[in-house]
Amino acid sequence: MLAGAVTVAALSSRAGDWEPIELFFLLLVLAIGGDALAFELGNVRVSGAFLSIVLAMALLGPAPAAAIGALSTLVDAVYSRRVWQKNLNNLANWTAYPLVGGLLIKLAYGDVSTGNQDGLLFAAGVLAVFMITNFLNFAMVAAYNAATGEGAFLESLRSVYVTVLPADFATALLTASVAFSYDQLGVGAVGLAAVVLFVFQYVMRSGIQAFERGQELQRRTRQLASLQVGLLSTVLQTLSMRDEMTARHSAAVARYSREIARMMGLSEREQELIHTAALLHDIGKFIFPDSILFADRRLTDEEWQIVRLHPEQGAKLVRRIEGYGPVADIILSHHERVDGSGYPHGLATDSVPLGSRILAAADTYDVMTSRDSYRDPVSSDEALAEMKRVAGSQLDPLIVRVFVEMIEQNQVAFRHTDEADFERELAFERRVADYAKPRPALAQVS
Repeated sequence: MLAGAVTVAALSSRAGDWEPIELFFLLLVLAIGGDALAFELGNVRVSGAFLSIVLAMALLGPAPAAAIGALSTLVDAVYSRRVWQKNLNNLANWTAYPLVGGLLIKLAYGDVSTGNQDGLLFAAGVLAVFMITNFLNFAMVAAYNAATGEGAFLESLRSVYVTVLPADFATALLTASVAFSYDQLGVGAVGLAAVVLFVFQYVMRSGIQAFERGQELQRRTRQLASLQVGLLSTVLQTLSMRDEMTARHSAAVARYSREIARMMGLSEREQELIHTAALLHDIGKFIFPDSILFADRRLTDEEWQIVRLHPEQGAKLVRRIEGYGPVADIILSHHERVDGSGYPHGLATDSVPLGSRILAAADTYDVMTSRDSYRDPVSSDEALAEMKRVAGSQLDPLIVRVFVEMIEQNQVAFRHTDEADFERELAFERRVADYAKPRPALAQVS
C-alpha cells in the first residue's frame, strides 16, 4: 500500500501543487504538532494532525498532502517507542488516505490552485472529504489491529470511531471554514487551523476522558450489580438447598406472576419488577426453624406467629439492596387480603399494591396444586374453583379472572421437579445486566 501510494503521488504531482511553499511548511509544522499531542483510545491512536492534512488536500493537492502525512509520521516514529511494524503501518496509512482525499478533491474541483471554485460548494466538498478520509483512516487502523490480534475490527470501529465521531464532525466543519476563508485571507487563514487544532485536541481529550470514565463507571456498576444481585441469588440458592420445595415454589409464583402482569397490559419493566418480587417473596422464611419449615402437621398458634413475620423479614432484607425498594414493598404485602383480613398490616382493596395482589393469586394457586408442608395437592380445576370462591374476600376478583384465563387458555405451568425451569426463572446474568442499567431501575407498581 505504501509503495502504491508513493508511486501514485509521484505520478500525480504537479509543480503548482506545492505553491505557496510556505503553506506547505506551515501545514507540515501543524501536522507534526498535532502528532505530538496525540493520544490513544483503545488500540487506535488519535492525532490532531488530521485536519492539517485535510487542509493540504484541499489547498495544495494529493502529492503534498501525502508528503505531509508521511513526513509527520516519520517524525513521530523517531520519538515513539512503537514496534517497527506499527510505524510502517502508520506510514502506509498516512500516505494513502491523504492521497485518496486529495485525488477526490481534484476530481471534483480540478486544480485548486486556480482559486476558481465556488466557495460554499468547495467547503462542502472539504467537509465530505474530511469525513470520508477520517473513516478510511480509522478503518485501516482497525483492520491492522484485527490482523495482529489487538482487537476485533467492528469493535474497534464501534468503541473508537463512534465515540469520537461528534468531535470529528465539529472539527470537519471548522476545517471546511478555514478552506472557505483561504481565498480571502490567503496563508493567514491557515492560522485559524492552529486554533482548530487546539480545539480539536481539547474536544477529543475531553471526549476520551468522559468515555474512559463512563467505561470505568459501567465496569464498577456491573461489579456492584453482580455483588448485590448475586447476594440475593445466593440466598435463594441456599434456601433451595435447605428447602427445595420453597425455592421451587418461589420460581413457580414468579412465572405465573409475570404472565398475569403481561396479560393485564403492564409494561416490561413492571413485569420484571413483579417477577423479581415473586422470586424473593418467601426469602424471609430463613427465620423459620426446621420444625416449622419441614412440618407435616398443622402449625400451632405460636408457630403461626413466626410464620406471619416472614413478609416483613423478607422485605427488610431486600430493601437493603439499592433500587429494590419497590420489590420490598410487594414482598411486604403479598399476604394482605382485599377484605383487610391479611397480614402484616391489614391493608384492603387498592391499598394493597397491584404486584402484591398478583403474587397473592399466584401464591395461592401454587400452594394448592404443588406439594405443601401440611396439605396434599389438589387438581388445577379444584384450585381454580377455590380461587373463584375467595375472589372478593382473599383475592382480587379481576386478577382471579385473568389467572383462570391464563391457566385454562394459555396452558402456563411450572414443573417443580425440573431444575431447568428453576434456573430459567432465576436468570442471574440477565438480572445483573438489568440491575446495572442506569436508574430509574424499578418503578413502583400500585
